Formats: sequence, structure tokens, C-alpha cells
Amino acid sequence: MAVVTGKQVYMLYQLARLYGVEIAYRDSTGRLRQAAPHSLLLALRALGAPVEDFKEVPGALRERRRQLWQRCCEPVAVAWDGRPAPILLRLPAGQAQGPVDCRLELENGVVQRWHGNLARLPVLRAASVEGVNYVARQLTLPSRLPWGYHRLKLNLPYCSSETLIISAPRRACALPAGAAGRIWGVFLPLYALSSGQSWGAGDLTDLEALLRWVGSLGGSFVGVLPLLAAFLDEPFAPSPYVPVSRLFWNEFYLDVTRVPELKNHPEALDLLNSPSFQNELAALRSARLVDYRRITAAKRKVLECLARCHFAGNSERQAALRSWAEKYPAAQDYARFRAAVERQRAGWPAWPARMRNGILQEQDYDPEAERYHLYVQWLAFQQFREAADRARQSGQGLYLDLPLGVHPDGYDVWRERAAFAPEASVGAPPDAFFTQGQDWGFPPLHPEQIRDQGYRYYLACLRHHLRHASVLRLDHVMGLHRLFWVPRGLSAREGVYVRYRAEELYAILTLESQRSRTLLVGEDLGTVPGRVRAAMARHKVYRMYVLPFEYKPDPYQALRPIPAGVLACLNTHDMPPFKTFWLEKEKNVTDRLVLPLFLHRRGRLQIPTNDVEAVFLACLKHLAASRARLLAVNLEDLWLETAPQNVPGTGDEHPNWRRKARYPLEIFSEKPEVRAALTEINRLRGSASRAAFDHLPKRGIKS
Repeated sequence: MAVVTGKQVYMLYQLARLYGVEIAYRDSTGRLRQAAPHSLLLALRALGAPVEDFKEVPGALRERRRQLWQRCCEPVAVAWDGRPAPILLRLPAGQAQGPVDCRLELENGVVQRWHGNLARLPVLRAASVEGVNYVARQLTLPSRLPWGYHRLKLNLPYCSSETLIISAPRRACALPAGAAGRIWGVFLPLYALSSGQSWGAGDLTDLEALLRWVGSLGGSFVGVLPLLAAFLDEPFAPSPYVPVSRLFWNEFYLDVTRVPELKNHPEALDLLNSPSFQNELAALRSARLVDYRRITAAKRKVLECLARCHFAGNSERQAALRSWAEKYPAAQDYARFRAAVERQRAGWPAWPARMRNGILQEQDYDPEAERYHLYVQWLAFQQFREAADRARQSGQGLYLDLPLGVHPDGYDVWRERAAFAPEASVGAPPDAFFTQGQDWGFPPLHPEQIRDQGYRYYLACLRHHLRHASVLRLDHVMGLHRLFWVPRGLSAREGVYVRYRAEELYAILTLESQRSRTLLVGEDLGTVPGRVRAAMARHKVYRMYVLPFEYKPDPYQALRPIPAGVLACLNTHDMPPFKTFWLEKEKNVTDRLVLPLFLHRRGRLQIPTNDVEAVFLACLKHLAASRARLLAVNLEDLWLETAPQNVPGTGDEHPNWRRKARYPLEIFSEKPEVRAALTEINRLRGSASRAAFDHLPKRGIKS
């Protein structure tokens, strides 16, 4: 390893700050961890800094300073609550006077024009870079702005520039105060939900049935894991947190029997009703684990027949698909990508250069496969919309999950290459559970390039979910502020934090939340700086209160107080169910007494007992009676399941993302202990809770 001088390290730190790379961070114990020079160098290279070795740092530092001062104005600015947004203009001192022509195009198409004089704008600071003197002046927009995304174009004496103005409410959509603002719902991964009609894993019809049942007991929502497109053949990656795309749904969750073409298609009906096909469905239903490949293959056999039928005619349905594809042109591009993956039997990094670079020609894929993927995305769009609409009509909603990343070989990284930093992956620093740190294997968004694009890709991902979600969970919400990057070639222990423009991302979130009437929940578990939670509270993004993380061995305050602005729950999909958690605690003499005593003092346990069922119900009642605006009940806890859905950091040794719930919908929905627990939760939450979504302000979402 090359010897690095103290001067080089000092300049490296300066360069890192100018690129938003943190030179140190505090770990889970509060200890300050200094980033290694070689980690900083590789992170800077991943961000596009011209540094192959430490000798190039001084030149890169000079170039970065020059680059920043030559940027006349930032590509994005925020106008909170419509207040005039201050725009920072960086100008060569010799050209900091003269006229400036301003043109502001509002989102609704209205154009405002005015003229100014640079010499009259206040000077905020000055600098000399490479012998050139610069000044920074502040331009303030003349009037309040309506909510939306507006374009400001400036014509200066020596250049022109454009800035995206995000005029946003300071707060996201929130529940009203009072009884109507304390709602509850249930959580279960959709793949784990089974019924007599499903094909070995839950589908969107099962989701609707679960919503109706929860609604009959007074519940407001059903939460699931991400339902996005995935590689379920070759390549194979079933984890819902590494989807092929965050812009398209997973056809795995389609209910094939609801497709309108089926009733008029003898070939597909004969296939569906054949003894061999019915035997396959029976085997898939009886299997202990979800078999993604076989279920996908079975659905595809029928759906391919229906797709051929659909495209062979000239029906109203075909016209409807064409109209939909025109409205969502990326769907056709996505369909070609999936067809090309099938032809190549590999993700895009293994493709020939032309295809890797985003150019697909007709010979690169099977046209029938392209039509199939377009058709099933259209069907998925319809079935998701129907599920969400029916839920809203009954005062309920879907609680969807927006994952942090996407598969590195997937569609989004291939098509939106500029939005990502492919020379790094996202992870987490070492902690007590993962002493070597974590490398999650997917590329981070590039903090500068997504700004230069006006956050186009991020906004598209967000809107894809908000069309249907009444509640949206933001995976790893700290990523709005900073992400732990693991540069290529380094271990997770050697990663560094890279900052993002949190204010701009919050502005997008609050604006889209208000327009779609969607509540936002940020997953803020683990080592999260206080400023992150302060920002969440400021913008009305609900935190997560997860009982095991809030426990401490104090019989008078075993659980930290539950604030109002949270979603409360007993666990998450990455944690052991409650029974497993409690059996582990019970091994410790202190722990087995502390929580029962605490719950007894608060009237949730008649007598202090460590009986797992009694303690579970008492904990659930404690959460239900709290001020927490949202309560999510893991359905599997209601029958004291012990196996987790996912064990982080493991591979084939655990059936991650494949374990079915112990009971199908028809059984657990009639179990007396399940119904009794949810009925009591509804009583403690308040009988008006289910109507909460009806009270949210109504605004239209953009397509």
C-alpha cells in the first residue's frame, strides 16, 4: 500500500468534504471511527472524482473547488410552504453586475417573468479559486409559490442556468388528532399468505380477502413486504429487497383466475382444468415452503396462452392495453429488457456491449416474450389498482414497503445508469450483531447525479407506490441523510458514509404524501443519529417503535414511553417473532421478571407471570392503549409462531422469504384466540379508528 503523507491526508479530507463523504462516524457504541485514507480515495473515485492515487488528490481538490464555484446555481432548491426560495448565484467578481432575466415556469404551465440587477443582490460570501475571484449573491423569488415542481431559468450576462424549485408543504400527510387518529392493522408477507384458491403463495385476491376480514374487526390496513418485480427463474433472486425494478410490480402475485381473457379462452381453460395441472397446484399448495420457480412456471403457462389470445385480436381490451402503454412508455422498455434477460439467460452486465449500453434490437429478444411481459405488467397494474380502490372505498388502505435498493443486474440500474454509483454498494458498519459490517450488494444512488436529473428516477419510484398505498414504509430512512458505501474491492468494515440532500428528498416526500393522501413511516432502527429523528418529527414522517429495541431491565420503566408520532409493533420481518424473543429473555432471571412486573403495574397483567401467551397479550395491549398513531400486529404472533420470516446475514441455511404462515386464511380468520386479540386491540384503539383514512385531505396524485 502506498505511503500517504500528512499533507495528502489533509487535502484528502478537504476533497472528501466537498464531495459529501464523511471522514469519520460514530459507531453503535458511540465511539468515533475515522475513515481510512484508501477507503476515502475509493469512495471519491466511485463518486466520479479524478483520483487514481493519492498523488492526484491536490489536482482533484483544485478542480472540485473550481467546479463548484463555476456552477452558477444549484440544480435544485426548496421553497417550504410556498415561501419564496432563496437561490444562491455564484459569479465571477468581474461579472457580478448587470441584468438578470428570470423566467419561472410553474408546474401548471403558467409562466412568470421578471428582470433584476445583479449588483443589487446581497453578497453572502466571496472566494478566490485558481486566481479567479468569485462572489455568491442571493436571488429571492418575488412571490409565494403553489405546491409543485417549478422550473426557474436565469439568463445572466455570461451564462444561462436552470433550477428545479420544489415548493412543498413542510409536513407529510398525517392522521387527525383524537380517536380517529389511532389506527391499527396487521402485517404478513403476501407470499406467506395462503388460501384455498391461491397457487402455493398468496396473491392479490388473497390480499383483498385479508383486508375485508381485518376491516370486519375494525382494522384499517394490511401491511406486506415489497411486491416489486423480481428475478424468479434465471437469474434467481427472490428477496423482496433486491427487486429487478422499483417501477414495476411482480406478476408472481397475480390471480390468474381473475384475468378477463380466461373465460373466453378454451386452450387456457383446458390447461388449467387438466389433471396434471391440478395435481401441480395441489402439490404447490401443500408444500411447506413457497416454491417461486414452480409457481411462476405454472402461472406463466396460463398467462402466455392468455397473452397470445389477447394480442391476436383487436378487442377493446387490446385498445386499453395500448392506451396504458402510451401512458407508461417505460413498460414497453421494461418488457423488452425482461425478454432480453430470458434470451441471454443472464443479467445485463453479462450482455454484449451494445445491449449493456441500453440499445436493444429486435433480434435481441423473443417478441412473444416481450408481449408477455407487457401484458402481465398491465394485468398487475389493474389488479393492484382494484385492490387499493376497494380498500379505500371501505375506509381501509394498503401498507406498502419501498425498498432502499434494486438488484445490480436489474432493469433500473441498466436503464437509469447515471442515477447510480456502480463502483460501490450499500451496506452498514460493524455493530454488535454484525461485527464485520454488512454489504447488501446493490449500488447506491449517486447523490449529485440524481439532483442533476431533478430526482426524476426517485420520484418515479415513489409515485409507483403512492398510487396504491395509504401507508408507505420507507426502508432505511437514514438513507435520506446518508448511506454507508462499500467501495468495490473493500470489505464492509472499510466502508464510509456519503451524504445526500435530505432537505430536497423530504420536500419530495411531503409534497407527494400530501397529494396522494399517504402516511409515511420511516424505518429508523439501529444506529440512527438524533438529527435524523428530529427531521422525521419536523416533517411528520412516523418513526417505528419496535418493542424489543425499547426494552431495558428496569421494572419501573422496562419499556420506553411510546410517543404519538410512531408506528408501534412487537417486531419486524427481520426479527424473531415475539414467542422466540420472550423465550430467550426468559433464560435470564432478571429479564423474566422485569417485563411482567412493568406490565402488571400498568394493569395489563392481572398477576406478574412469565407465561408467554399472557406476556404477549399484555405487550400487545400496552401498545394498543398507547398514544401511537399506528399499530401493526404481526399475524403470526397471534398463534405464537417461533420461526422468523428472514434471518439477516444468512443464505441457504434459512428459508428466507419462503416460509408460509402456519395456517391458511380460512383457518386463522376463524381461530377464537386470534379474533379475540384483534377485537380487544380495536377496543383499546377506539372504534372510530377504521374511518381515519376518510379524514385525510383529498388531493390528486400526478401520474
